[in-house]
Formats: sequence, C-alpha cells, structure tokens
Amino acid sequence: MSEPIMNRYEFVLLFDCENGNPNGDPDAGNAPRVDPEDMHGLVSDVAIKRRIRNYVQMARGNEAPFSSFVQNATNLNREVLRAHEQTAGGHQEAVKTKDKVKAARQWMCDTFFDVRTFGAVMSTGANAGQVRGPVQVSFARSIGPIVPVDVAITRMAVAKDVKGAVTSADYAKWESEQPEDELRTMGRKSMIPYGLYAAKGFVSAHLAAGTGFSDADLGLLWEALCGMYDHDRSASKGAMATRRLVIFKHVGTDQVPEQRARQAILGCCPAQRLLDLTGDAPVIEIVGPAGPARAFSDYKVTVHADRVPSGVEVTVLPDPRA
Repeated sequence: MSEPIMNRYEFVLLFDCENGNPNGDPDAGNAPRVDPEDMHGLVSDVAIKRRIRNYVQMARGNEAPFSSFVQNATNLNREVLRAHEQTAGGHQEAVKTKDKVKAARQWMCDTFFDVRTFGAVMSTGANAGQVRGPVQVSFARSIGPIVPVDVAITRMAVAKDVKGAVTSADYAKWESEQPEDELRTMGRKSMIPYGLYAAKGFVSAHLAAGTGFSDADLGLLWEALCGMYDHDRSASKGAMATRRLVIFKHVGTDQVPEQRARQAILGCCPAQRLLDLTGDAPVIEIVGPAGPARAFSDYKVTVHADRVPSGVEVTVLPDPRA
C-alpha cells in the first residue's frame, strides 16, 4: 500500500438539485429533508457517502484495494469473516486474540476503500474491531430556503396481482374485462424547484496514518465528489450536479522542515475560519438572488484566496474558468 497522506484538509462541496428530490426523508413520506425552523433543505452525510461509494465502485470495478465494504443488500459480517479467513491462521471461532483482530482489521483497511476513508464498526460478527475514518462529511444544507412540492402524477397502467391468474392469457382476459379507469393509478412525487446545497468535509492526516488512506485515495475522493452526480441519474433526483469543490490543504509555514511537516498534519488554522460561509469576510462568499433561485447562475460564488490564512493552500474544482 502507498504511504498515508501527510496533510490535513478541509473542503466545501457545493451541489444543486433542479426539479427533483435530493434526499428523501423516510419519516416524512420521502419528502425532501428540511429544517422545519427555517425551511433550509438538508441532505444527509450518508446520502453523500453512498454516492462516493457508488462512483468508486464504478470507476475501479469494485476490486481491492478499491472495493466497497458497505454495499446494497449485503451482510457486512460476511466480509469481516472473510478478513479472518484471509489472514494468518484462518477463521477459528475459539481464537479471538488481539493480534488476530488487528490482522483482520488491517486486511479490511487494505481491501476496502470506504473502510480506509470513512471508517467502520466491524465488531458485530467475527470481530475486526473498529476503524475511525480520516474523512468525515457533514449534513449538507441549502444556501437559501427551499419549497417542497408534492406533485400528483398518473400512471397509465396498474401492477395488480390478479387472483386466479396463472398465465399471461389470464391477465389479458382480466384486462379486457376492466373499465379503462380501473387500469390507471394515481401517485405523487415530492420535489423542490431548485436548491443549492453546501456540505463541509474534513480529512485528518492523523487518522489516515491508522487506515493507510493515501494520496491516491485522496485523489479518487476528489474525483468522486466532482463526478458522482453524473452517474446517479433518476427520475426522482431531477438534475443534480457538483458545482464547486473548494479544497483547503494545510502545508505549514515554519522554516524548519520537521516543524512544517508537523504543522501540515495538525493544521494552521481552525476549520471554521475556512468553512464558515457567513460573517463579515468569509473565504467562500455566496451571494444569492433577491427572490427565489431557480438556477446556479442566480448565485455568485467567490473564493477569496487573499483571505486564506498563511500555511494553507486553496484549490477550486472544477475550474470555474473552464
């Protein structure tokens, strides 16, 4: 495996949704998530991580060392057991020494991108311990209030289990006997006309040393954040896109190499100084329209490089000039 990263990072991901549902709330009939006090939209960290995993699986073929531990409709304990099978001594139910757990944990980190990146709890079965991931992502929050809309739709067909029908001919006979109105169904779709969202992220060099999260992993993370919505199209999601990824890299200021390397790991300023989108002089300034927003062009996003503290480098992806 490659060497772990040696710099702390923070980032802000700006993405938007047009005429879709960026993240449905199952406790609210799958309506778009919203802060009930100010009506700003929310997208869960889990939803963002899922799309990162999906992109990595697609881009790297879901093969080690870029496999995904958390996959759809799987039992996570199967992979934990495989970690014991693939390490020295194999799986022995009666043997649960610290060394064996440590070896299984290392195998999981070496094999799965999402374990190296986000961490995982792997102690519910054969036990491969727990991993604190170096990359954490906050709930995304819309820049302005959103307006959830419940839209009625008509489906010009039904999906009904007809009692006594065992062949396609039986279904055809049943259809011929029904009034046309009985062969249509009504439904509803929840959506928002438009919302621009900001998610804040954190990358710890200290925790990366424990999982082996490398510069190659970091590059793949940036790639996924920029491209994940291009491969997550559905009728319910509308038009979603990453608009800006602003990355802050701590590099240090000290003239002594050892001290500068230490600053790069620990950081050169508090995260909130870089990530705060409000205040008198934010590094990332977002100015919205006077009325309701309906497109990204309604906002003006400016990254003030001159406001970035010493010892921190800023990169904006994709290049807004492109």
